[in-house]
Amino acid sequence: MPSPLPAPAHDNAVRLADWLSGHRRIFVLTGAGCSTASGIPGYRGDDGQWTRPPPVTWQGFTGDPATYRRYWARSHVGWPRFDRARPNDAHHALAALGASGPLSIVVTQNVDGLHQRAGSESVIDLHGRLDAVVCLGCGGRLPRASLQPRLDALNPGWSPGLATAAPDGDADIAPEAERAYLPPHCVDCGGLLKPDVVFFGENVPRARYIAACDALEQADALLVAGSSLMVYSGFRFARMAHERGLPLAILNRGVTRADALAGLRLDGDLGATLSGAARLLGAAA
Repeated sequence: MPSPLPAPAHDNAVRLADWLSGHRRIFVLTGAGCSTASGIPGYRGDDGQWTRPPPVTWQGFTGDPATYRRYWARSHVGWPRFDRARPNDAHHALAALGASGPLSIVVTQNVDGLHQRAGSESVIDLHGRLDAVVCLGCGGRLPRASLQPRLDALNPGWSPGLATAAPDGDADIAPEAERAYLPPHCVDCGGLLKPDVVFFGENVPRARYIAACDALEQADALLVAGSSLMVYSGFRFARMAHERGLPLAILNRGVTRADALAGLRLDGDLGATLSGAARLLGAAA
């Protein structure tokens, strides 16, 4: 039997379960806060501000060889830890609430695929997936895991120096290691290789955006879980829901951009709150 939740988490779970029970088709928008318990760091603190330099931009990645080299050097180090990440209680609870509860779809700003690994079946990866790589020249695709041995072979004896984990498969490494790194290119056309994710300065693919908008049209409520909504690609769904008169609940550590729009605002641990709510609603989590 699960151990009792601490009082604040229990209170949050009760309030969330009560809110969830009032709706039949809930659109869930998730962010980095869903994956921090899986060992994937986030970009922002509880105040919604950057806790580290912003991630690489599309313009820098495609237009500056030093930025391209820097990205792949850091990804070479950060990918293995990212690849080992496993779903946590928040992912499992959302999967359970989708299988036997009121959640109709998960739209995630994360690029880790952990919702699918936890068993969620209806998922839109708004910003793409880090486990795939695409060539910007010929459009060829390959799994990110298959690229790792090539990175090793291109850089025999290379050392990153003292390295620490960073968000989304990135790592902080020594600047001299970045400069000494040989990045990969497409074996078929020599083009730039890019993780199949949406960089800052790049648009969410239109088909993906339309699919998410269609899902919101069919929903009767919106739950935001683990996102500060500081990035507009996520915030716009909260704004659209508010404009349509849909109930909005937010569960997040710290402030969000849409706090003033929410009918229910919970600040607390995502895993404990979502798992507690799932149990209260009779969903296995």
